[in-house]
Amino acid sequence: MNNEPFLSLMLTSGGDSRILVPTGQNTNRYGASPYPRATLGYASSTANDISLSAFGQLENFVSRAPAGALSDPAFYTQTLEAQRRRLRDAWDLENDVDVIFAPSGTDLEFVALALANALSGKRVVNILLGQDEVGSGCVFAAAGQFFANETALESFVQKGSYVEGFEDTDLINLPIRDEHGHPFDSATITAHLKVIGERHIGTGHHLLVHAVHGSKTGLILPDLDHIDQLRARFGNSLSIVVDACQCRLEPGAIRAYLDRGAMVMLSGSKFVGGPPFSGFLLVPSREAPHRNLAKGLSKLFRRAEWPIAWQCAEHLPGGTNPGLILRVEAALFEMERYRLLPHEERNRVIDAFGSAVHKLSSRLEADLVLPALDGPALHQSTLATLDLSRCHGQPDFATAQRWCRVLSARGLRLGQPVKCRKFPSGEWAGTLRISLSMPLIVELSNLPSEKLDQRLESDMARIADVLEAAARPRVA
Repeated sequence: MNNEPFLSLMLTSGGDSRILVPTGQNTNRYGASPYPRATLGYASSTANDISLSAFGQLENFVSRAPAGALSDPAFYTQTLEAQRRRLRDAWDLENDVDVIFAPSGTDLEFVALALANALSGKRVVNILLGQDEVGSGCVFAAAGQFFANETALESFVQKGSYVEGFEDTDLINLPIRDEHGHPFDSATITAHLKVIGERHIGTGHHLLVHAVHGSKTGLILPDLDHIDQLRARFGNSLSIVVDACQCRLEPGAIRAYLDRGAMVMLSGSKFVGGPPFSGFLLVPSREAPHRNLAKGLSKLFRRAEWPIAWQCAEHLPGGTNPGLILRVEAALFEMERYRLLPHEERNRVIDAFGSAVHKLSSRLEADLVLPALDGPALHQSTLATLDLSRCHGQPDFATAQRWCRVLSARGLRLGQPVKCRKFPSGEWAGTLRISLSMPLIVELSNLPSEKLDQRLESDMARIADVLEAAARPRVA
């Protein structure tokens, strides 16, 4: 039996409109396909095609499942519980770390907000760091508002309207770069957070601070020492959620956040390389809430997606989301085989990637947006943002978006442009992002070093050829 059409359909179900592939097309709005393709994929900062190996894993998963299992609530609950255990194992986490599943990383914003609300019983002031360097829907979700006109459970909601229970949420957007595109340091960000905290906690509010570990350009803010300062200053009046949805971090970094009582958001796409969309919120057991969760979550989540022992989630509906467990299964497959790859092999591929990207940026006369390729950590070494503002013609943001589409049409996928710096005119400068994923690292590790260098340099040369052609003036 050919399961490819069925699996492709299931992988685009159980989410919002972002996951859908429009009629007559073969990709979603991010250019990602629900089946394997022979594309050159360096777009893991945005969204991935599912790998051929992961697709084969899903074929095995479906063929082993009992008839009708994907629509069976008991099977759904059992599968998610097994996937929780595998997720903890993949990241070397203790068994008492709670895991909440979501149809996307953006939906995790609702989870963090709900937990801060239920833990404190107070009005929540949600501080979002760098709204231009997180998902576009996060600004709505972090404010407690629907970010689309549908959810994984509801075919129609009003985008921008409040989820029931979050009407009192205050959202503060805190920039993480200055007007010239230079990132603020951790001390500066922390100083702003302290001022905001003193003002709002003093009036009886609860603070929810977003830390970011690997923004769209790889920033980490604030650092662990400054998180400790915030915790010491504000105690239980503060909740912390770490947006690590790029997943460019090691297990030890996750444990360090959890040890500090922070929640951690991860995505099954991005660096993990699974199909879009799936999300996981890791919660230290001591942060489990005792008050009831917001009623409006019943339009966003099913009961099995929350920890079984959490009585505060009993009002959530039953049922299943087959697309979610398939996307999670694919993501776990990628995590598990990447973890089996020796560190020296991972580093060999990552080092070769860095050298090839440096040659690409030199050829294009593009600057690297820090912290790209500025150190060995995954958030630096596996993701590079090219600032195109000094390139011929000084391409702006809209031009970079067009170039991204031109590349994709030629089978070369890069990450979406991100807003980092402005021209004196006030227009945003163009950028492009190029990144490695877990499945790409596994694939490239099979090449001997000489062949690896040749492959990466050839890939970068193909990208440069297309960009240089796109930049040439057109003759009428």
